Amino acid sequence: MDASITVLPGDGIGPEVTAEALKALEAVGTAFGHAFETRRALIGGAAIDTSGQPLPDETVRACCESDAVLLGAVGGPKWDDPNAKVRPEQGLLGIRKVLGLFANLRPVTIHPRLIDASPLRPERLVGVDLLVVRELTGGSYFGEKRRERDAQGEWASDLCIYHQHEIERVVRVAGELARQRRGKLTLVDKANVMETSRLWRAITTRIVGEEFGDLQFDVLLVDACAMHLLRRPSDFDVIVTENMFGDILTDEASMLAGSMGMLPSASLGEGKLGLYEPIHGSAPDIAGQAQANPLATILSLAMLLRHSLGLEGEARAVEAAVAAAVEAGVVTADIAAPQQPRHGTAAVGDFVAQQIRSTRASSAS
Repeated sequence: MDASITVLPGDGIGPEVTAEALKALEAVGTAFGHAFETRRALIGGAAIDTSGQPLPDETVRACCESDAVLLGAVGGPKWDDPNAKVRPEQGLLGIRKVLGLFANLRPVTIHPRLIDASPLRPERLVGVDLLVVRELTGGSYFGEKRRERDAQGEWASDLCIYHQHEIERVVRVAGELARQRRGKLTLVDKANVMETSRLWRAITTRIVGEEFGDLQFDVLLVDACAMHLLRRPSDFDVIVTENMFGDILTDEASMLAGSMGMLPSASLGEGKLGLYEPIHGSAPDIAGQAQANPLATILSLAMLLRHSLGLEGEARAVEAAVAAAVEAGVVTADIAAPQQPRHGTAAVGDFVAQQIRSTRASSAS
């Protein structure tokens, strides 16, 4: 097949890890006979430096004209003034909004060889295979923000607002995904305190009862979920939650896998167009040092192949190549065992790309 992919390398280690994902994409094209057209565009701090805006119009046009978007990371100390009116993160939030990407999928699985990389006891990690479905375009991240001063001093507010249709559509996505997995759906909210969470609970309970009665359904408060992700992570299948809760919980869940450098994500809307990125940040402290773990970005590419391009076999080949890299110990320092060699970013990417080519060749013969 022919497909067009816009690549947004971004800032920090973003260009390094996306370069390795593109090696894997080229290997897929060679092994499976596909033609992938890629074009790069600016976002985040790199875009601010060039155009003064974190999300230039040219970037939006490129993304809208593509079949999928692959993103590295945005931000860094150069632009890290919390009072600045223009910030790199605005580019990320903006592209999600303009493309209508309301459902963020963040899978968490653990390769057996990485169990020792996690701070949790090994016995708690057996069987961990969960998926967080995070609502992506609503809540306090997008609500009206105010910061003012009165007679008592400064005050600030972030409006958290959710509409019925925003909740319904992401719950339906989560429900369908739970049906394809182990059949369990967990809603995470804060309904004992927040009115938005009470709306989430009422709507989710209704939709599950009317449309997903075959699922096992439960509800957890966000603080309890944070505890149980460490206490009994293998009990979770699909978690659905609002924007901020999902952001925080998936960063916590990354420690189950030992490193944020292992967790991919997909941001999806109503159609096939999606944005795919690792959940980690731009890691400016290691940028340019060949230490960045590219596996989360490469696994994000696998999700791109699966969800936007419908190439399931190709996605599995990429995932198998990543698993082979971990099994062979061709990994970066963040997940390497104490006595294990540390490999550079490009070396890991080269190994994965070669595995994709050799795996396909082996199956063809």
